[in-house]
Amino acid sequence: MARPPSRRPGYDRKAQYGLFASYVVAVSGALAGLLLVIVATFDPTGFAVIRATVAEITRPASITMRQLVSGFGTIDEQIVAYFRAGSQNAALRRQVDTNRTRLIEAAAIEQENIRLKKLLQLVEAEDGEVVAARLISSTGGSTRRIARLAAGRAQGAYPGMPVRAPEGLIGRILTAGPNTADVLLLTDSQNIIPVRRARDNIAGIATGQDDGSLEVRSLNAGNNPFRPGDIMVTSGTGGLYRPNIPVAIIVRSDGDKAIAVPLANPARVEAVIVQRPYEATVTPVGSPSPTESPPSASPTPASPAPASPASPSPAP
Repeated sequence: MARPPSRRPGYDRKAQYGLFASYVVAVSGALAGLLLVIVATFDPTGFAVIRATVAEITRPASITMRQLVSGFGTIDEQIVAYFRAGSQNAALRRQVDTNRTRLIEAAAIEQENIRLKKLLQLVEAEDGEVVAARLISSTGGSTRRIARLAAGRAQGAYPGMPVRAPEGLIGRILTAGPNTADVLLLTDSQNIIPVRRARDNIAGIATGQDDGSLEVRSLNAGNNPFRPGDIMVTSGTGGLYRPNIPVAIIVRSDGDKAIAVPLANPARVEAVIVQRPYEATVTPVGSPSPTESPPSASPTPASPAPASPASPSPAP
């Protein structure tokens, strides 16, 4: 049987000191643990203070060890993410492109809802509305300023009917088919509209210039009272266009005429309404105007005339 190794360190003082130190540490640890158990049992408040102090002292070491453990624990995930970065970036780019398209569509739908709400308010306020439709195209290469309307005779749109948008007048129907119609725009030279200045009712005539603008002339020859910023609306003179429809805004004066631009831009307007032609009524002389209330049906009886004094009878 082999002799068991001796636990004595022999004559090596370094080994003796190490063995003694290990005994001292073990005994000290046991005593410290026993002391902590006694303190925790008989003085919980003091034990809580000791525990908080130890936690504060060991906090930096705990944070460092936590970071080391987390770093070593996620090494495999970081390696996989490194090799998958290319595919992930491609997927994220596709998602960003999809989200950008959806944002653009949402913004377009929001603008369309705003325009349709304005049109709905206009339809509810107008009593001469026939049909609401969309402008679907325009004659870009033609010398005439014409837009195509997605409504025709089947929907009640006939030549001569005015067409307007929430922002103002668009023009009038020139020709109408079964389900489409051509709208002669305000800016066409064949379109002449009686207008007036909104703030003081000065009358004028607006004529298209085939270049996207209108020429406005006063009814008084040689006099141009219109200035930039003036708003022109329909006057209702001659019928066809209802009064007080916004038409254009004056941008500059040019001698005896003024240049204006339409308030309703057909390039930005999608939905419009077709109205019945306006029939101006002429009030006969002596009859009450439409705004005046008619006279009462039961006239007030006239008061009797005072009796004339009796003439003296002739002498016999």
